[in-house]
Amino acid sequence: MGLLRGLLSRPLASYYLLISSAGLLLIVGLVMVFSATSLQAYATHGNAFTSIEKQATSALVGFVAFWACQRLPARTYRWLARPGLIAAFVLLIVLDVLALMAEAHILHDPQLGPLRVDDLWLYLGPLQLQPSELAKIAFVVWAADVLVRKGELAGRWKELSRPLFPVAGLLFLLVGYNDLGTMLCLVVMFVGVLWAAGVRLSVLGGMFAFALVGILLLIKMPGVGYRQERLDAFLDPDGHAQGMAYQAMEGLFAISNGGWFGVGLGRAKLKWGWLPNGHNDFIFAVIAEELGVVGCLVVLGLFAVLAYTGLRIARRVPGSFRRLVAAGITVWLAGQATINLGGVVGLLPITGLPLPLISDGGSALVVTMAMIGVLASFARAEPAAAHALHARPPGQLGRLLWAPLPPLPRRARRPQGSGGGRGREVNG
Repeated sequence: MGLLRGLLSRPLASYYLLISSAGLLLIVGLVMVFSATSLQAYATHGNAFTSIEKQATSALVGFVAFWACQRLPARTYRWLARPGLIAAFVLLIVLDVLALMAEAHILHDPQLGPLRVDDLWLYLGPLQLQPSELAKIAFVVWAADVLVRKGELAGRWKELSRPLFPVAGLLFLLVGYNDLGTMLCLVVMFVGVLWAAGVRLSVLGGMFAFALVGILLLIKMPGVGYRQERLDAFLDPDGHAQGMAYQAMEGLFAISNGGWFGVGLGRAKLKWGWLPNGHNDFIFAVIAEELGVVGCLVVLGLFAVLAYTGLRIARRVPGSFRRLVAAGITVWLAGQATINLGGVVGLLPITGLPLPLISDGGSALVVTMAMIGVLASFARAEPAAAHALHARPPGQLGRLLWAPLPPLPRRARRPQGSGGGRGREVNG
């Protein structure tokens, strides 16, 4: 324990814990995506590397996003908060409007000029993206900025209703129309930001009640009967074993086949056409079958380290804005992982959410790595980390290629007559 406390007391401990846990999860994800997709890719395209090449490309783009985000100061994120959220709203509205026009037979296909919709994907010519993923990072930055500007008044209903709650409600509606699982993640993220801002439990309870009513309305909405069927399958899996509960049952079979040490990497059988979406939202079942309980514990341990590190950064970083964003990102990562894992092991209804950093998926991986970059920027801004980096700064080339020096914490001057001594550090 003494050695662990010594390691955690080092100035850059948060930064190294963050990039190591996230990096290891990314490596596990790339290996498992290849394992889950290679046979099907070979049978379909004659190339076992088709799917993993796309995921590796997304990981490379995600690394660029991580690199860019860890270089940006907090003031840049605050400056980008409003335009980023507006852009997310525009993309979501385009996605939903084209989908509605196709359902109403106004358009033969959900396409208008260079814009095309395919389920949750929006195609802007050759560019393919998921607006709901971009909304995550835009929303957490904007919400934190609004709460910081309101200061001590942020805990009042009146202040939260202008404009935080109306904007959040509209965003949840636009996302939840097509993607209820991502909407749940946004709600969890929002709760994390409000909790870190010190909003009263009565306010959080009222928001939870509104959110619950909204979720029930989205489940009962016409045209999305599969949501109610998923809920029914969760409540009575045996009665829907050949229907909506089929994926969950096959996932449990895969987990039971793995035992303590698994059948071996690449040797799982249920991924060969029996387990739907084994490369995506049910990739944890493939991990359980191939690597067993031990492999599952490693993955869970890495997520636990990542969540601990995010909360550690939120507690130690100076500045209310950084603290709120770090808390929101961490709660989102932990919440989405929990929802995904709960669906795989049968403790929660299946939502179709990917497992962060591990599941196959381009936009989700890029946005997740961008958020890790935001946390990395804040970890370098911890007072001890900033002082250590300034005491032994990297060379100019290192600062150019990796990250600039973080700002030193500002110090408040003591009032006259309060005695000598150095000023204390304050939030910058």
